[in-house]
Amino acid sequence: MHKIATYLDHDHRHCDALYARVESDLILRDWTAAGQAFADFLARFERHLDKEERVLFPRLDHALGNGYGPTVVMRAEHRQMRAMLAQMRDAIGARDIESFFDQADLLRLLLRQHNLKEEGMLYPQADFVLRQQADDVIAAMRQLDHAGAPDGLAAPAAQYGQFPQQPTHLRRAHPHPAAASAGAPTA
Repeated sequence: MHKIATYLDHDHRHCDALYARVESDLILRDWTAAGQAFADFLARFERHLDKEERVLFPRLDHALGNGYGPTVVMRAEHRQMRAMLAQMRDAIGARDIESFFDQADLLRLLLRQHNLKEEGMLYPQADFVLRQQADDVIAAMRQLDHAGAPDGLAAPAAQYGQFPQQPTHLRRAHPHPAAASAGAPTA
């Protein structure tokens, strides 16, 4: 049975869907909608990282008898992702589509490798090692879902800061190649 893997895989897909909305809004140059969609994505993504860092990783480390295993690498990658997401948030605030998509391209590469490690190795290992407590692990993760604001969306301001009230102008009138190929209007 793959209870933990299934639960967290579903969480990955939910984050992916929220992020897709961000890119769609940016391609349409709907900066207000993109800012809100990004805030929603960040809240869900941060909650996902919390589930791993506060619930799964400590239990897995304890079960494996060390804190120097695969979770160390995952935590380091989480820190990298948070830094990239902060830059992406700033790019939305500055209405800088090129900077956003430059960071998004890097994040996409890191996430692809990160998710392969989690979904291919870490989560199955957790299901095996924590099989007797899988229901408790999932219940603890669900508690984090309910700890947020209405609908579970709490802005992770402490982690990423706030969007500026008055966004600045675009630095470049040409959209990122990804936006241009999707038929986005130019500024």
